[in-house]
Amino acid sequence: MSELLPGLWRAEALVALAWLALAGSVLSLILVAGRSIGRRLNLRLWGVPEALVAGILGLLVAPSGPLPLLPQHLMELWGELPLVLLTLVFGSLMLGKPLPRLGGLWRPVCGQVSLALVLAFGQYVVGGLAVLLVLQPWLGVSPVMACLIEVAYEGGHGSAAAMGPSYAALGFPGGQDLGLAMATVGLLSSTLVGGVVVVIGRQRGWLLAQAREEADSNAVPRALAGVGDSGLPPNQPAWAAWAVNLAMVGIAVLIGVVLLQLLHLGTDAIGGGVAAVGNALPVFPLAIIGSLLVRWWLERSGLSHWASTPIQNEIGTLSADLLITSATACLNLALLAADWLPLTVLALSGLSWNLGITLLLAPRLLPPDWFERAVLEFGQATGVAASGLLLLRMADPDDHSQALPAFSLKQLFLQPFLAGGVVTVVAPLAVAGWGLPIWTGFCLALVLLAGGAGLLLAQWGRNTEASAAHP
Repeated sequence: MSELLPGLWRAEALVALAWLALAGSVLSLILVAGRSIGRRLNLRLWGVPEALVAGILGLLVAPSGPLPLLPQHLMELWGELPLVLLTLVFGSLMLGKPLPRLGGLWRPVCGQVSLALVLAFGQYVVGGLAVLLVLQPWLGVSPVMACLIEVAYEGGHGSAAAMGPSYAALGFPGGQDLGLAMATVGLLSSTLVGGVVVVIGRQRGWLLAQAREEADSNAVPRALAGVGDSGLPPNQPAWAAWAVNLAMVGIAVLIGVVLLQLLHLGTDAIGGGVAAVGNALPVFPLAIIGSLLVRWWLERSGLSHWASTPIQNEIGTLSADLLITSATACLNLALLAADWLPLTVLALSGLSWNLGITLLLAPRLLPPDWFERAVLEFGQATGVAASGLLLLRMADPDDHSQALPAFSLKQLFLQPFLAGGVVTVVAPLAVAGWGLPIWTGFCLALVLLAGGAGLLLAQWGRNTEASAAHP
């Protein structure tokens, strides 16, 4: 009997590998089909991601879809992919970009950080109020549902999928599917509604004046604009460049894993609620720290040419596209049909908040190129960073503003905490432990603090500039 066990294990391993290969191949084919349809229909002009089209194709052939062609086990494998793929996205995030420098940008970056904090924590506020005042009295929903706006709008499909197990452990098993649906709504709203806002801004004269074109187009340093080495390292075959860049992403992820284990050791030693938070934290927020450390080492060693910007961008884009495709294809349509009312209430609440802050508060927080900065932040806070960049290209195609460098630095500061970071992980635990009213009040206090500090800093900056202009 003992002689048969190694053979059985090998057979089971081969079967598991065959299923993984099949799941990866089918997912890749669906993504290729979705990209082909998206290019033929020019959906990017309308802000509709091709990966979302691929996800809808996968949803059609899923076991619960109208054409149930795929086996259930394959869908279960797809359901485990988002956390892995999101970790790859975070691991490649900083590798292809020269590290930004703070000189001369600290004041605009502070305004950008203030706006981002108001948007993010305000999503918890409006979510908490919607649940406390409407959804719980009428429908008796879980208080953890108040976290869905931030995890879906700020974090996107990857964060919504990754937080599913945490929601289920807190008695909210439908959180993952509702979060993924919210992320889809946010992705579409960020580009479609954002595109309308850009048109209105152009009509109202909110865009940066053309008179500043020559001065401002030279004011954005290449490194701060997030543009790295433009091609492959010299005299290196394409396969070798891909191998080196994939290895660097792997090292960044490995650093994140090591940091997470060290964090677990520290939080376990403290115990209590701190240990619960540490154990619930996934690896992907720490992968960006690994990415940053690898990039820092490359620049210090004079080896930054090893990191190819096109390859790193392709790794991140492909991982994000596969993530959106698999997450969308695994949506539970029956659950969404049953919970359409709370989904609609939360989606409209989050979108209204983001629009209001973008149009009313941002002009008072940001420098004269406030609209370009604000519409970039709106796209990221409602959909994904790519949505924000798309809106920025619509509003500022010739780089007259300094929106991109300020946004890049803001992302570096806040990405480990918001949009799938530490705060996103801690929020449902805080709701379960403190209660939703206390968590909502805490977030409201942070919104007032961040907004007030941003307004004071902006006023001080205007006074300083006025004094310099009229000594």
